[in-house]
Amino acid sequence: MAASRLTSCVAVTSAAVVSMSTFSDRAYADSYFRLPFFSSKSSSEPSPPNQPSDSNSEPPPPDEPNKSGFDPESLERGAKALREINSSPYSKQLFDLMRKQEETRLAELDAEKVHYELIQSQGDIERQRKMAEEQRNLIQDQAQRQAQVLRYEDELARKRLQTDHEAQRQHNVELVKMQEQSSFRKEQARQATEEQIQSQQRQTERERAEIERETIRVKAMAEAEGRAHEAKLTEDHNRRMLIERMQGERDKWLAAINTTFSHIEGGLRALLTDRDKLLMTVGGATALAAGIYMTREGSKVTWGYINRILGQPSLIRESSMAKFPGSKIISQAKNKVLHDSTLAGAEKPIGSKNGLGNVILHPSLQRRIEHLARATSNTKSHQAPFRNMLFYGSPGTGKTMVAREIARRSGLDYAMMTGGDVAPLGAQAVTKIHDIFDWSKKSRKGLLLFIDEADAFLCERNSSHMSEAQRSALNALLFRTGDQSRDIVLVLATNRPGDLDSAVTDRIDEVIEFPLPGEEERLKLLKLYLNKYLCDDNNGSKGGFFLKKQPQKISIKDLSEDVFREAATKTEGFSGREIAKLMASVQAAVYGRPDCILDSQLFRESIDYKVVEHHQRLKLAADGQI
Repeated sequence: MAASRLTSCVAVTSAAVVSMSTFSDRAYADSYFRLPFFSSKSSSEPSPPNQPSDSNSEPPPPDEPNKSGFDPESLERGAKALREINSSPYSKQLFDLMRKQEETRLAELDAEKVHYELIQSQGDIERQRKMAEEQRNLIQDQAQRQAQVLRYEDELARKRLQTDHEAQRQHNVELVKMQEQSSFRKEQARQATEEQIQSQQRQTERERAEIERETIRVKAMAEAEGRAHEAKLTEDHNRRMLIERMQGERDKWLAAINTTFSHIEGGLRALLTDRDKLLMTVGGATALAAGIYMTREGSKVTWGYINRILGQPSLIRESSMAKFPGSKIISQAKNKVLHDSTLAGAEKPIGSKNGLGNVILHPSLQRRIEHLARATSNTKSHQAPFRNMLFYGSPGTGKTMVAREIARRSGLDYAMMTGGDVAPLGAQAVTKIHDIFDWSKKSRKGLLLFIDEADAFLCERNSSHMSEAQRSALNALLFRTGDQSRDIVLVLATNRPGDLDSAVTDRIDEVIEFPLPGEEERLKLLKLYLNKYLCDDNNGSKGGFFLKKQPQKISIKDLSEDVFREAATKTEGFSGREIAKLMASVQAAVYGRPDCILDSQLFRESIDYKVVEHHQRLKLAADGQI
């Protein structure tokens, strides 16, 4: 019972101490009031919450504090409890317990203080970490903002540079344009000045020419007046002289006439008086007139008959038919001797192996020509109608030579005329055309009539440049070729087939184009005409045949196959005639040398010269100057 009371007293005392400390802390924090048995530190600390207390005792209800904040009842209760403790035998243990409780409470307070300090240090660390994070974020933001600012400044600088460059470029363009405009204005001013100077010069020249013309005119008028005056004087003198001469001549002729008529009168009087003399005179005059008339008409009839039987029409330029009996045999013998003497010991012509003599053609064209020659020969042997042909192509491509070879291989006679010879004949052209077709019937083999430059008189009849005589000649030819003939093969050659009349082309059965020779054909033509113009045996045999002075022989050196192929490549666009002329110019160049040696250098120089001349001719033809 006493222990319980002691415990309750301790509790009351503790509560009083706590309340006192609380009130002292709250109201009298700055006072010097202390309990004698408490330390200075314990007075500021709260009492431990876990104090043992009597379950039966309850703490007195707190009284309302006075206005000054001091509770005297609590002080009294504490003092009462203290007296009870002092009077209790367990006071020493109580004070030890209280001291231990105080120490425990102080230890707990120290632990809490350490805990709070730790929490505070952790808070400081967290705050410092947050501050560091914020500082880092701030630095990053500042760096990003600075980078953005730098990028923006760089972009602004680039844009400024681009703007400056564009402005500079525009400025340069404007400067260039201004310079060009200035140059243009200067050039215009210069041209205007030159034109003005030239116009002034022309005006001066015109004035000078006008003055000169006026001077010449005045001079000519003066001279003409002088000459007229002189001529007038001379004319008067000549008139007087002529009148005197005519008077003398008149008198002389009158005397002669009087004398003549007196003699005629005497003769007529004698004839009229003598009858025999009159009959003899009349008979002799009649016989003389009859003889003269018969001789003239007989010679005309005889010459026409001989010309019709033996001669050839005047339009025929070349023919294989004899002009008079026996001439064909003599011509054949002469040609055979010439051919044998020319080719004696010489190389066989390149073109002879193709069956067309010296004609070099493209293989496909050559096959077609050979086919036409065989067809013409078989047509003649079977007495079938002949087929007319049209050859067209550039000049010098071998149309005439092919026509000759077709006639030779088919066994026909050959005749050639030129269309340009028809127009000058005028009204006689129709008769001459009929004479040709009548003359062709005298050939027992059949005649190949080759008309070169056929477009000269066989052009379109609607052409305004065609005369009435040419139109009549064309109609005569169309009349004679209306039906297919067994006597004559008509071969037309032209450079412009489109100009021919449609009725003429309707009578054509075979149309053959003759193109310019290709490289292989040019190579063969070069070799062919080299053998013809420059071979030693050719030149020597020809001179020996005619018994002339032996010419100097031509020596050929360093002309290999490559040189000929190079020449064939350079002469692209050349016709066969141009290649023949080219080799003739090479021959002339060789004859111009004292040693008469043809080497590759001279050959190339001649080729290059003719190639340049060929291109110049083409240029002039394109410009319309030739």
